[in-house]
Amino acid sequence: MEKLPFYHALKVVENVCIGCTHCMNVCPTKAIRVKNGTADIDKNACVDCGECLKACPVEAIIVEQDDFNQIFSFKQRVALLPTVLLGQFSDDITEEQIYSVIHDMGFTHVFEVDEAVDLLIDGTKEYMRKHPQMRPFISSFCPAIVRLIQVRFPSLVENIVRLKPVVDISSQFYRKKLIDEGFKNEEIGVFYITPCAAKIASVKSPVGEEELLIDGVINMDFIYNKVMLSIKKKSNEKQEVSNYRHLSKTSIEWTLTNGEASQYAGRCLAIDEIHNVIAFLDKLENEEITDVDFLELRACDRSCAGGVLSTENRFLAVERLSKRANKDIKKQTETVEMYTSYRPYLLENMAISEIEPRSILSLDSDMMIAMDKMKKIQRIMRVLPGIDCGACGTPKCKVLAEDIVQGKAKMNQCVFLQKMLTKEELISPQESFDISENTWGKGRFEKKTIKNR
Repeated sequence: MEKLPFYHALKVVENVCIGCTHCMNVCPTKAIRVKNGTADIDKNACVDCGECLKACPVEAIIVEQDDFNQIFSFKQRVALLPTVLLGQFSDDITEEQIYSVIHDMGFTHVFEVDEAVDLLIDGTKEYMRKHPQMRPFISSFCPAIVRLIQVRFPSLVENIVRLKPVVDISSQFYRKKLIDEGFKNEEIGVFYITPCAAKIASVKSPVGEEELLIDGVINMDFIYNKVMLSIKKKSNEKQEVSNYRHLSKTSIEWTLTNGEASQYAGRCLAIDEIHNVIAFLDKLENEEITDVDFLELRACDRSCAGGVLSTENRFLAVERLSKRANKDIKKQTETVEMYTSYRPYLLENMAISEIEPRSILSLDSDMMIAMDKMKKIQRIMRVLPGIDCGACGTPKCKVLAEDIVQGKAKMNQCVFLQKMLTKEELISPQESFDISENTWGKGRFEKKTIKNR
């Protein structure tokens, strides 16, 4: 069966992009090329980590979200919040105020997904007990990391814990709860407030799951701005929400670095920021690192507090969440109590199916052809300058060589080779110019264009 393409939330606005290569140079999976003066994202290689969005100097890369008004298509409207959303607000704004405003937006129910943490911890411990041969266990929490492993470290796919993340467990729980209360499934709309692009992608095309559990995704910065505007307008009013629940310390700290790793026995490591993760996985795949029991891997610096849709400084967000985790201990709910009647149902439906590798490193499914292509890459690399200047529209000389053997690029895209060919009169100066113009766009070399940019 042909594999379905990944859904991607990151999009390039072509009429805004200036083809500056910032995004191309920071992409951890080398998924970006510059073609016709515009960044082009390879959908098979992109993991929606958001590094390109952060690097873009003209905001030409955006994160798509669903139309907010679609929530009103449902009678019961559930807002699933990541706990990190509450860390975006200053200490003088209470959780009750935030909940109240989100209710006022039109949601009938507000629920923090990290309430499902205690249940997932128990499920993960049982998974580890049943599959000891899968060590080191790799958390499935971060969808960008799951996709990274699929496309760049396919040999480690089997190590990913095949259990739903807390957002999916929470969605299942609340939908079942409302159905038990007498509402029809089609009357229930579940919407996730996301701190990153990767979680949008995982909702739209979940890995290891056959059905969509969430009806829509709304960007966290969008909700933050609406909440702040409303709170400023109601600064003299007191907002209280009767169903607000104080989460446990474990639940609040779950999305922060070491939130997961601290919950399990053995040698458990927490690594954040995607380039750090890649460096670690390289060593793990090469068996330079051994004797590890559990890995908590997060694509963003400081985990979800550093998500690309966060509005607050990640260090301040971490501080606020840490304060929240340690205050009013007596008020904090033992979240497992909420799931008592639903526990068997949720545990039974927590597993996900096999996660398939989608390697971008494979040159061909036929081993002989792949080896021949590898030899061609090595020969091409002896000709290319090896300085990784990016002037060809690819991030590295080796990437250009790989594109060439795969039929995606040509040798003459290299500006150094163009100069050599021109010097030997094998191509004309005009032909050399035309090749560069195909990469950087028509009119890019005109003075007025350079001045305007």
